[in-house]
Amino acid sequence: MESLQGVSNYNGRTTDPESGRCGHVGQETTDEWNDEIGLLMDDEMPPNREINLNSKEGTADDLQGQSVLHHKQHRHLSWKNALKKAKSLPDPWEKFHIDDSCPTEVAVRHRYNAMKKNWVQDEVRVKMELLPFDQGAMRECFRLKKLSNFSKHMNWKHAANYVCKRYIDEVRRNVYFDDVRLQMDAKLWGEEYNRYNPPKKVDIFQVCVIELKDREGSPLFHLEHFIEGKYIKYNSNSGYVLQDETLRCTPQAFSHFTFERSGHQLIVVDIQGVGDLYTDPQIHTSDGEDYGEANLGPRGMALFFSSHKCNKICHSLELSQFDLSTKEMNRIDKTLENIQDSSTIVKSMDDCTSPGHRKISSVIFDMTEYLAQSPPPSPAGSEPDSFRSSLSSSYELSRYSRQISEPESSSSETEGEQSDVFTENEDEDIRKSFANGLEHKASSVFAEVKLLGDVRMKHRRRSQNSVSVLGLVHLELAKCNEIGRFTNNEPQMECAVFHLEQAAACAVLPALITMAEINLQLPHDALASVTIQESEEAKNRGVDFMLQAAHLGDRQAMVYMAKAYETGSGLGSLRECSWVEAAKWYQNAIDVVYENDDPQNTLFTDPNYVLYAKQAYLYQQGGHGLDKQPQMAGELYSAAGDLALAATKGKLANKYFALAEEAWAEEDE
Repeated sequence: MESLQGVSNYNGRTTDPESGRCGHVGQETTDEWNDEIGLLMDDEMPPNREINLNSKEGTADDLQGQSVLHHKQHRHLSWKNALKKAKSLPDPWEKFHIDDSCPTEVAVRHRYNAMKKNWVQDEVRVKMELLPFDQGAMRECFRLKKLSNFSKHMNWKHAANYVCKRYIDEVRRNVYFDDVRLQMDAKLWGEEYNRYNPPKKVDIFQVCVIELKDREGSPLFHLEHFIEGKYIKYNSNSGYVLQDETLRCTPQAFSHFTFERSGHQLIVVDIQGVGDLYTDPQIHTSDGEDYGEANLGPRGMALFFSSHKCNKICHSLELSQFDLSTKEMNRIDKTLENIQDSSTIVKSMDDCTSPGHRKISSVIFDMTEYLAQSPPPSPAGSEPDSFRSSLSSSYELSRYSRQISEPESSSSETEGEQSDVFTENEDEDIRKSFANGLEHKASSVFAEVKLLGDVRMKHRRRSQNSVSVLGLVHLELAKCNEIGRFTNNEPQMECAVFHLEQAAACAVLPALITMAEINLQLPHDALASVTIQESEEAKNRGVDFMLQAAHLGDRQAMVYMAKAYETGSGLGSLRECSWVEAAKWYQNAIDVVYENDDPQNTLFTDPNYVLYAKQAYLYQQGGHGLDKQPQMAGELYSAAGDLALAATKGKLANKYFALAEEAWAEEDE
């Protein structure tokens, strides 16, 4: 995803605002800070109590409560200090004369509450430049000032600075709202990450939609605070990762955390911003639904893990290592070494990205100069270090900061002004419900296999509806390595087979079938060039894979096992010919078709009338553990004849009806 200006590293640097990369938030008034963030009153401060924030014992709720109590008073004081210093700082946009050169417009502001899953609206007064000051691959951005709803005077000199963004090419209006919902949902995951007391907390930009209703067509824009600083891309929608040790740990650990804490249901990637304040993330979900066309589903998850090496923060959060082959680990290590020796950060490879409206920017970010810079001298009369600390604390997530979303407005204020209503208890209950509803899952295949085994033991059957997302991620990695996605189009078949085996271990059906076909020397579409030496061990492994696929409901695997048990061919050395098993698998294959409302089954290689006839033959002959049952055989032949007749196979139907009569005659004898 692209991202335009609007983030900060709180380093106090000042550069040309025309570049769109620098400025200060300090020009906002006390009312404006109250409007956008919400301060705590002195009587809201909790009593002091001794807590242990370094302990890994207890639940996520305990960690959240401890963290909030520990930081609440410090944050309150930091905000007071920040407000005092903010008033004394000059407005970096003063020279653009937005307050006196741009007309006042009334805009409808749409804000999304990620916890309550609803939208709230209010009206705000803004002044926006007509021409953009910066442009990316997808969007352009404008300078904007917004007057606080709490301001009793139309004093634009102290109005807050914002960045207003819109798509260059026309998109559907709902795209703007989908983008906001995505970012606010990602913000909620940022809060969940912070509950576990990581070494560095994260936050994601507050963003909303404004609708300029007085303009023709009521155009929509994204709106976010303008904050000075230099933009950095930490990882991307297609596997790119910033490799500087001091900058990459938290974003990478955060993405890894969301994958595990969501139970593999999603991952938040495309981390970009400054410091630990992020903007414009992307969410990949297990089913690839929602969050726009750039949601790549398991493929997006695979692209993240293809470049991820667990760091010290991953270890501190006790995240499990994602399984990669030795060759892949060496590739990642080599990439780290090369980039650390380079003066530039290599751009991402976006060959596999979706053609949706969110795409990876092609910009190559040069971080050498930025990382080497020492803090500039402090402006006269200012205290940049303490002010930077105050600003940093303001972006820490907590249940009291209202950063997840700004609550609904009320018209109870005097002079008709609106006031945000903060329902602390209700929000806290929703947060607890969100956290308690999560199922944490490890990223390792070993843990996944154990979990799948426990589920099967509990239900005493293999669930055909439960698909391992972790296994699907490994299957995508197998496909990517097969086409050389990470090695300049040079296929990496060894790595592909490794991930195919991991996917098969997680009981992913396509992986099981492909592994069965490879080991049984059968034709296969996936990894078509992969072959192994024929042996009894390989054949036994292949039958094991095929049997698992049959248990998971694959009809062709069922037919294979039925024929193998009938003839004893292709069964390996660990199993014997069994007509009891053959009859069972023939019947299972027939039942699969009926469950899909296609009793004629004319589109399959082995239509049901053929399987009925094969099953009838077994009962007519008897043997290999199956008792001879002519009556059953006659009924099965008759059923085969009916289906063949329905499929316009009249000659074959007559044959089956004749065989049915013969079987029933044997019963009479």
